[in-house]
Amino acid sequence: MLRQTINQPRILLVEDNPLDVALTRRVFSRQGTEIPITHAGDGLEAVDLLRSGTGPLPTLILLDLNLPKMDGIEVLKEIRGDPKLGHIPVIMLTTSGRAEDVLRSYAAGANAYIIKPVDLAEFQKVMDTVRLFWTEMVTLPDATLTQGDFDRRRRA
Repeated sequence: MLRQTINQPRILLVEDNPLDVALTRRVFSRQGTEIPITHAGDGLEAVDLLRSGTGPLPTLILLDLNLPKMDGIEVLKEIRGDPKLGHIPVIMLTTSGRAEDVLRSYAAGANAYIIKPVDLAEFQKVMDTVRLFWTEMVTLPDATLTQGDFDRRRRA
């Protein structure tokens, strides 16, 4: 059963590899369901985009671990430490299969950890699964609301 859409899915892809960016965009634009993807090429750019207040927040973040300027764990900690961003699901998408990286990612608040396949067909298959699960099966939080909005309503 596919979910009813509460709000339009929007993705922030934080990735420094242009090929991975192009492949991910292609997967998320297939089957007639164009999902807007904003791209940040490094960790600092991602944090700046999220905190800029311009445009709607993403409903899902795909975050590479090994990034220039600010690595994925640092970005994830910034996201989880910000009440306006902390509710956004974050998927770590990386080539690292190191147990330490997996543990650090989950400890910092990652919702999932996916090791990028090096094979193109496998990468597309993994990204198809991500697209199906995170944009069609689950109900994502409304990116325009924060926990503070609900707390204020409850006190009123």
